[in-house]
Amino acid sequence: MEIRTRFAPSPTGYLHVGGARTALYSWLYAKHNNGKFVLRIEDTDRERSTQPAIDAIIESMKWTGLNWDEGPFYQTKRFDRYNQVIDEMLEKGLAYKCYCTKERLEEVREEQQRAGVKPRYDGHCREDHSEHSPDEPYCIRFKNPKTGKVGFHDKIRGYIEFDNEELDDLVIRRTDGTPTYNFCVVIDDWDMGITHVIRGEDHINNTPRQINIYKALGAPVPEFAHVSMILGDDGTKLSKRHGAVSVMQYRDDGYLPEALINYLVRLGWGHGNQEIFTLDEMIEYFSLEAISKSASAFNTEKLLWVNSQYMKSLPPERVAEELKWHMDNQKIDISKGPSLTDLVLAQRERCKTLKEMAEVSRYFYEEYEDYEPKAAKKWFKDNSVEALERSMANLVNVTDWDVENIEKAFKSVAEDMQVGLGKVGMPLRLAITGCGVSPEMGITMKLVGKERSISRIQKTITYLKAKKAEAPSA
Repeated sequence: MEIRTRFAPSPTGYLHVGGARTALYSWLYAKHNNGKFVLRIEDTDRERSTQPAIDAIIESMKWTGLNWDEGPFYQTKRFDRYNQVIDEMLEKGLAYKCYCTKERLEEVREEQQRAGVKPRYDGHCREDHSEHSPDEPYCIRFKNPKTGKVGFHDKIRGYIEFDNEELDDLVIRRTDGTPTYNFCVVIDDWDMGITHVIRGEDHINNTPRQINIYKALGAPVPEFAHVSMILGDDGTKLSKRHGAVSVMQYRDDGYLPEALINYLVRLGWGHGNQEIFTLDEMIEYFSLEAISKSASAFNTEKLLWVNSQYMKSLPPERVAEELKWHMDNQKIDISKGPSLTDLVLAQRERCKTLKEMAEVSRYFYEEYEDYEPKAAKKWFKDNSVEALERSMANLVNVTDWDVENIEKAFKSVAEDMQVGLGKVGMPLRLAITGCGVSPEMGITMKLVGKERSISRIQKTITYLKAKKAEAPSA
């Protein structure tokens, strides 16, 4: 049997991290079993489903690398199929027309609440054979079994069972003629040959209703696995106040998709004490039985750590691909500076996110406007002009502009002036970058380039001399 899983989001908003983790687990289970992963857009809620949300979901799936084998399929394009099955169910007596008005249903609900009974449809139209006019509105309800139990073995939680008498006769087609979510899901999974349904624990109560429909239709019942929710680090449901919850917001904040995927897979699943996994390792080790029943807490500091590990360990060319988006987003013209691959090699030990890397690398591509005040106050001293002039004289004569020759040129100045390297290197750093922190000066100047480096040193010498001339004499 071919294993077939699916991810079936409702396009009523962005793809959140809980949905992304569910998609990841479904994707991994299919890949682990050499099966197929299907993407389905469950857009039956026409009022709340939007095209921007659909676009955001697909963009998120592509960015995270969760590529689907089939789809995307849209429920709104399958209404004819759903209605064909519903009509057949009516003919076979598996479903019935319900003419109950909203007012009657509300009265029944209020009575049940007063009696302390769980509110549900009372089956009034199930055996009703009275005449109704052709234009009288009605919905279609599924004839749920009245007695017995319905159970299933959850691949994560074990055996779960419900009494049929606790389940009411589900509406499968509304009065406006549109089929409902719980029914469409069953037909889709049947038609698409889905063997394993991996989804959030909020769907557990839908499962017995859906199983009864599968059985009534004579359709194979898939295996189910319900994943626990993700909480914030304070133990409450994950929300915007905990930080980003949209998958693409993590892209915007500078995370690598590989890092986010690695972090999400560990929110409820593990393999020994291993923290960092290649995608091939995730696929090889993944099993539904290893997923925890308990809710997981999202920890942004841990995600940052995972991201920093990936920034250091991924091929720099791969990190550079993602960095380009941030350079473009911050309007940094990368045509006037070093290659992004070289930039990644220079900065990846110092930065935790790509957004940060772009922010602190602007001086490699464009002129800075001013010196960082704290660093300038600390490192621009009386002998800084001499240190810069001597360094510039040596650097001008460097013919092979590589790290070793650059470092030799300015380190010799410290020796000649008989001062610590910091009294030469830090004014030089401020001159080249405008700030007090950068990669090693040899690397920094190599990437900035000889002509631009000399020009900036000269500019700083002129600035310091002018500043000294303006200062009141003692």
